[in-house]
Parts: sequence; C-alpha cells; structure tokens
Amino acid sequence: MIGHLGLNVPDLPAAVAYYDRILPLLDFETYFGDATQHAYRPADGKRGTFLFLYQSAESTEPPAESTTAATGFSRHRTGLQHLAFMARTRGRVREVAALASALGSEIVHAPREFPEYPPPYYATFWTDPHGFLLEAVCHHDRE
Repeated sequence: MIGHLGLNVPDLPAAVAYYDRILPLLDFETYFGDATQHAYRPADGKRGTFLFLYQSAESTEPPAESTTAATGFSRHRTGLQHLAFMARTRGRVREVAALASALGSEIVHAPREFPEYPPPYYATFWTDPHGFLLEAVCHHDRE
C-alpha cells in the first residue's frame, strides 16, 4: 500500500482552498497543514493513502533565455499522469463533477461508464486549478 502521495503546487493557499471543497466528497479530511504543506487523510479513521500538497520551491515559468522550456504541469510529459479517487456511489461521482465544474475546473470526461476498463467502472475526469488530471471512480453499480 502507498503511504502518501505528494504534489508540488505553485500556489499552496489556492490549492488548499480547492481541495478543501473537493476532497470531503471523496471521503478525505485535513490531517495537518502549515505555510509550506497541507495534508489530507482518509476520513473517519479509514486506512488508505494520504495526499500531501507542498508549495513548489521552483517557479513554473521558463527562464527568460529559454524559448522551449516546459512550464507548469502536463500529464503528457514523463511523470504523474493522473490521480484517481474512489467514490462510494455513482451519485457521488456526479456530485464531484458538478462541484468541480462549479469551481471552474475543466471537465475532461463527464460522468459515464468506461467500457474499456473492467466493469463496473463509472467515472469522471477533470483538471484542478494547477492542471493536475483528477478522477473520481465508482467500482459499484449502486447509485
């Protein structure tokens, strides 16, 4: 089992404000936080992977002399592709998508069945304010 995942973000307060809204729907709660990091854990004493957000130490802007340097996060480069969170019900997947949309996130895939994955697989994909691709998935047929 993975103990925790850490994401560097360019604006920690903005990331915390965003994830404080989204993660309770996915059964996570704040574990602790300070000016340089903020951590979430599975709620209600459940076992699982913790998520840490860290203030980036480096700028995502390219050096002035560079015209080809990559900026920000891209799921298309080597590294993190996306994070998937388990949802208890299909209804919760739809709730997460609605909240993400209300918060201004791009919905990459609206809630639906994904027949290309082993069933049951009902999910939505969206991007957070920093470009990370996130997924809420329900592996049950229950609403």
